[in-house]
Amino acid sequence: MTLETKKSVFVELGKFLSQFSEDNTLKKNNVLFNDLFFDNFIDLIKLSQSHNGWYTPEQVYFSIQSWSEALTEENLNQWLSDYDFKIEKSKNIALILAGNIPLVGFHDFLSVLITGHKVLVKTSSNDQHLLPFLAKYIIAIEPEFADSIHFVDGKLENFDAVIATGSNNTARYFEYYFKDKPSIIRKSRNSVAVLTGNETKEQLTSLGEDIFRYFGLGCRNVSKLFVPKDYSFVAFFEAIFEYQDVIHYEKYANNYDYNKAVFLMSNFKLLDNGFLTLKEDKSHASPISSVFYEYYENINDLQIRLQSESEQIQCIVSDSVIENSIDFGQTQKPALWDYADNVDTISFLLTT
Repeated sequence: MTLETKKSVFVELGKFLSQFSEDNTLKKNNVLFNDLFFDNFIDLIKLSQSHNGWYTPEQVYFSIQSWSEALTEENLNQWLSDYDFKIEKSKNIALILAGNIPLVGFHDFLSVLITGHKVLVKTSSNDQHLLPFLAKYIIAIEPEFADSIHFVDGKLENFDAVIATGSNNTARYFEYYFKDKPSIIRKSRNSVAVLTGNETKEQLTSLGEDIFRYFGLGCRNVSKLFVPKDYSFVAFFEAIFEYQDVIHYEKYANNYDYNKAVFLMSNFKLLDNGFLTLKEDKSHASPISSVFYEYYENINDLQIRLQSESEQIQCIVSDSVIENSIDFGQTQKPALWDYADNVDTISFLLTT
């Protein structure tokens, strides 16, 4: 199968996904195999929350729309144009996927197939249905993919390399277990935002998207704020007020109540607006419904520190005051070439 054929398959998948949104799902006449897949996909989206309580329709639709926007011919060409796709032999690549947000492992899945390898997928128990459904759609478009896609329930066997995503604890297990195989082992990371006090209300509102999307469960969610000395959080709280409905979701509310109680019993000083707590803390990893903050004195010193802590950080949000930072509101919209942990998956797969 040629690279152009593979790209065209994923472009068709993008067209299929583009039909589904929370406010305006609309069946299109020019989408392949719609009669077989359209209604079933709507049913699966509706059932997703019963499979994983965090997978509300809003969050699942957001993930689907994000992938529909990414899977265009233009994006695929831009992403892949600089690589040499001459691999000597197709290999079996094992994927161990996380399940914290919908379709979190799709990029690895796409990368393996687009490089001409076969994929052995071990899904998370928290996300066992969405990716297999999309795999069936891909195979319907190009039956030749059937021999390249395998989902594994039990032990992974007969693979040549592995990409595994998990916590810091599971990463140690992965590193030992797969020590004799080429691998990408992903650990826990968090994202941070650097504020100066000069941000507009629109920027701070967009920061709310970086914090609350997927209820803060993703590694690209902002869990830590760096703010200048004497920073006032009034404008921040006013700007994120439109996200207040998050507290009406029971699982989030339970976390808010529990974590707030733990903080208060420990006599920590909190800032609280009724659906988010802010706690001064040096850690990057805050619990659900809470964001940590830390004061800085010099932006250049902060940049040096963040560079030294790069292995703990997935992405940095700022108004261009930090090198290689991204704009407010963009953390959950990575491009195809925005690799997790800054590890080039395509290069790894082409040279393994």
